[in-house]
Amino acid sequence: MENIKFSHYSVMLNECIEALNIKPDGIYVDGTTGGGGHSYEIASRLGKDGKLICIDRDDDALRAASARLFAFSDKITFVKNNFSNVCSVLDELGIEKIDGMLLDLGVSSYQLDTPERGFSYNSNAPLDMRMDKDAPLSAYEVVNDYDEASLRRILFDYGEESFAPKIAAAIVAARAEKPVETTFELTDIIKSVMPKKLLAVGHHPAKKSFQAIRIEVNSELSSIAPAIEGAVERLNKGGRLAIITFHSLEDRCVKQTYQKCAQGCTCPPDFPVCICGGKPKISIITKKPMLPSKEELEENHRSHSAKLRVAEKL
Repeated sequence: MENIKFSHYSVMLNECIEALNIKPDGIYVDGTTGGGGHSYEIASRLGKDGKLICIDRDDDALRAASARLFAFSDKITFVKNNFSNVCSVLDELGIEKIDGMLLDLGVSSYQLDTPERGFSYNSNAPLDMRMDKDAPLSAYEVVNDYDEASLRRILFDYGEESFAPKIAAAIVAARAEKPVETTFELTDIIKSVMPKKLLAVGHHPAKKSFQAIRIEVNSELSSIAPAIEGAVERLNKGGRLAIITFHSLEDRCVKQTYQKCAQGCTCPPDFPVCICGGKPKISIITKKPMLPSKEELEENHRSHSAKLRVAEKL
């Protein structure tokens, strides 16, 4: 797969670059490199002493980005890893401090639009949904091996799916006859328990369930807090952390972790003096998240749910 057509619209590109406040001699991390759109703009602003670390779990993304960013190859190091491991990545590269980190969370357009990756309910493919194709857990295992209570919890917690109990029960009943192997088989099971009036309007009936299973497969939510806390520890004073989210669960994780890092003292409110010694580590630049421009929303429908939150190291 040498010539990968990695189509990925760089969401809130100008806002991210402005938020990072890039210094020509700085060291930056793009924790979700994707097709390299954000990375390209960061690298193009770096001088001869600047560095960019491009991290991604997806081999296809890293291949596509390395081709796109070839002109900047003297400034860039590509690393296959999960962005939650940013500290160990920096340790292995002998880098102590960085000046900024960007995270563009969620699934990429390329992953959604490549049927064989199994992310989309609009194309029939084997159940997969792995961002890292070498990872042991795929959607097939989640759907066919998890017990009914676990499926119900995942669908409700990660998909906010009100029909979670019925969908989980239907999956368990279907797989008792034969394994659920494809995206369309799973979609048909989900549709079978939905009220007819709901099938006729609104979002695709499988949207929430597919989101939930994808989040479970890739441990998406549990990766956010370690990534933020790790980046905050490694940022130089004045360094920026910019994170784009695409649904309320991601945004809540980012907001709460930012608040925790910005809080400092964790003593109970009724303590007369602080005894924990905790100091705020960051200042939250975006009191409310930044949203895409009207122009961007017209150009890219997948930007409609994007939110950007920015913090600065104290």
